[in-house]
Amino acid sequence: MNWHRCFRAAFLFCAFGLPASRLMGQPDRGGYSIRPVPFTRVSVTGGMWRRRIETNRRVTVPYDFAKCEETGRIDNFAKAGGLMSGPFVGIYFNDSDVYKVIEGASYALAQHPDKKLEAYLDRLIEKIAAAQEEDGYLYTARTLQPGKEIRGAGKERWSFLAHSHELYNVGHLYEAAVAHYRATGKRSLLDVAVRNAELLLDTFGPGKRHDVPGHEEIEIGLIKLYRATNDRRYLDLARFFVMQRGNPRGHKLYGDYAQDHKPVVEQSEAVGHAVRATYLYCAMADLAAITGDNKLADATDRIWNDVVSRKIYLTGGIGARRSGEAFGKPFELPNDTAYNETCAAIGNALWNYRMFLLRGDAKYLDVLERTVYNGFLVGVSLEGNRFFYPNPLEFDGHYPFNHGRTTRSPWFGTSCCPVNVVRFIPSLAGMIYATREDALYVNLFVPNSSRVDVRGTDLRVRQTTNYPWDGRVRLEIDPKERTRFELRVRVPGWTAGRPLPSSLYRYIDTQPESKIEWTINGKAAVPRNDKGFACFDREWSHGDVVEFSFPMPVQRVVADERVAACAGRTAIERGPIVYCIEGVDHGGHVRHIYLPDDADLTARYRADLLGGVAVVTGTAKTPVDRGGDAAERQPKNASIDLVAVPYYAWNHRGASEMSVWIARKASAVRPLPKPTIASASRASASHVWAGDTVAAMNDQLEPKSSGDQGLPRFTWWDHRGTKEWVQYDFRAETTVSRVAVYWFDDEPVGKCRLPQSWRVAYLDDGKWKPVTPSKTYSIKRDRFDVVEFAPVKTKALRLEVQLQPGFSGGILEWKVDR
Repeated sequence: MNWHRCFRAAFLFCAFGLPASRLMGQPDRGGYSIRPVPFTRVSVTGGMWRRRIETNRRVTVPYDFAKCEETGRIDNFAKAGGLMSGPFVGIYFNDSDVYKVIEGASYALAQHPDKKLEAYLDRLIEKIAAAQEEDGYLYTARTLQPGKEIRGAGKERWSFLAHSHELYNVGHLYEAAVAHYRATGKRSLLDVAVRNAELLLDTFGPGKRHDVPGHEEIEIGLIKLYRATNDRRYLDLARFFVMQRGNPRGHKLYGDYAQDHKPVVEQSEAVGHAVRATYLYCAMADLAAITGDNKLADATDRIWNDVVSRKIYLTGGIGARRSGEAFGKPFELPNDTAYNETCAAIGNALWNYRMFLLRGDAKYLDVLERTVYNGFLVGVSLEGNRFFYPNPLEFDGHYPFNHGRTTRSPWFGTSCCPVNVVRFIPSLAGMIYATREDALYVNLFVPNSSRVDVRGTDLRVRQTTNYPWDGRVRLEIDPKERTRFELRVRVPGWTAGRPLPSSLYRYIDTQPESKIEWTINGKAAVPRNDKGFACFDREWSHGDVVEFSFPMPVQRVVADERVAACAGRTAIERGPIVYCIEGVDHGGHVRHIYLPDDADLTARYRADLLGGVAVVTGTAKTPVDRGGDAAERQPKNASIDLVAVPYYAWNHRGASEMSVWIARKASAVRPLPKPTIASASRASASHVWAGDTVAAMNDQLEPKSSGDQGLPRFTWWDHRGTKEWVQYDFRAETTVSRVAVYWFDDEPVGKCRLPQSWRVAYLDDGKWKPVTPSKTYSIKRDRFDVVEFAPVKTKALRLEVQLQPGFSGGILEWKVDR
């Protein structure tokens, strides 16, 4: 055990597989001229990130393992290894979830030794090793179903790499194996990874199979394995997979969904599945740094500029489209239907950190910081055991966007996001500092105590701050001996009036620019500015203190006019934090509110709210008289108290409306519609698919077509050819004589169609009776089917529907009139 403790002491490894220390007896193979200070040398001592790291270790790691056990993910390894009997359970890529939690648990072990957790990992790795086939193949879905057609994976090994995730899974295995080896000194999982990698070397490459994985990840894993073993063959195979992408001579191209539409060095635009894309771009940056390939570096530059200039949300989220979890067209950035997968935010952060290490420019850290504090952090609850998969910037209060839920979910069928969270949070400390031969970079502002090596000198750095709620930062520089080097402190772009390093978003506030005052040992200091860093080149000695304060006014943001979803709207920021408004603070609704440009906004820290946050308050207006009875009326342009909270913390106080982008004028609001018989009714149905909601029928949102995917919807999926019903229960007995129904029909892709027949029934003395229609019931696409009938007085109304044979069906809107 003494050797293991010594090994941990020497565990100078960054979570992203960047260079290990020379103290481990391994050469520096990182390739980057700028090197991160590994998270094991950075102890986060306070603030929100200390709480998050502890919550991740104490709650999320054991929670994710428990879920992997509960859902059969871990048993799949035991079954494949003959340690227990039973069939494969779940989805063919579930192996990767277990690997990712192992990686996160290993990072936790590296920072906080835990014998119980280490023993659990030992037992789990025994199951994984048992599941590995004789030649190194490891994919429990196929091992447990030999010779069978596996949905999404084909009948034989490597037969459907576009979607099988065979290589994706083991890419995460390699990352976990390296992390576990670094944390414990044990080769148990590393040996499994190496055996599998040897199989890949025998199978893929020049003169062998030229296929590439549909979901990138193996490339990152191979590069980490190369760095851990110094075996150049792994690096060469990673490069082969990257450079083979888009090459039609070696395999049938998968298209832009998988970034396989043209050679990577010719790509200039971010396309397709956002997570797959960022994993590819990470590998491209790594290879550019290690091999010095300028074509790869230039391609990553072009793609990065495309994302930052045309395809990124204010929160740092990427992947606008629900369909394909993909990037959209330039400036296609809808708010209510934004996908912005949590995994994509993680991928974006990993990519931007690599771009900083490659280019040395603070603009990449600006994107990283924005993504981490907003687009990523929103994906996990304050308690650490509830998660978002997609992350829209607007919510209507009831549409189940989160894989069938309106709140954070305890787990998903596809649970890549919860297990990605668990490995990312502890690694964030490894992004705070970086070094170059003659320089120390201060990238992020987090209270910590760290040990850094600069120019061969051991250096202690202490950072004290309440960032992001306060811009004051104190740096204590304590070298073992007097040493000259350059201290490079990032000056966030938002302090200079740039939300992002592009013109996609800009601030509209006309506040005078605040000068940042820098002091060293209490005396004013004037830095040299370079690539977004304030640079101080001097001889540093024991007790030196650098202090500065970033001004943090509340800022309003507007988007490029080509972003249609944000036209006439503004967002609120303070420091790196993007804010939103929630219905819970505004009587249940927010989309009818507008915020005049001249309204005063102030920020106040509240330790009692949402784990401690700065809240922005001001006066907004509501312009529309809804009509209805006196209790529902409100005067035009009535003033209301506005309360904005950090976007990452929304949805912790129940499901209610939310919006990041707020109307600037009355003409841009979404007025609350006048209440109707239908909107005031309680909706129910014979069956509701988990991904839909009965509330869609009376949400008063008008469909554009029967196939409108941009609206909440109700369907009976996957009931097919059955008799079904939907029902409205009225507040009181009401006389009605007309209904209008807009059917959902996703022809030709989906399996929902217009119904075969339908009729209206009303509740009379506890029995359902058909109404007497004035004409035959019509059934048409892309319009309301209207039926008038002899007036009935009732407490409830039903639509009785016969679905077409072999098809399901649904409703986008159902109106009722007197």
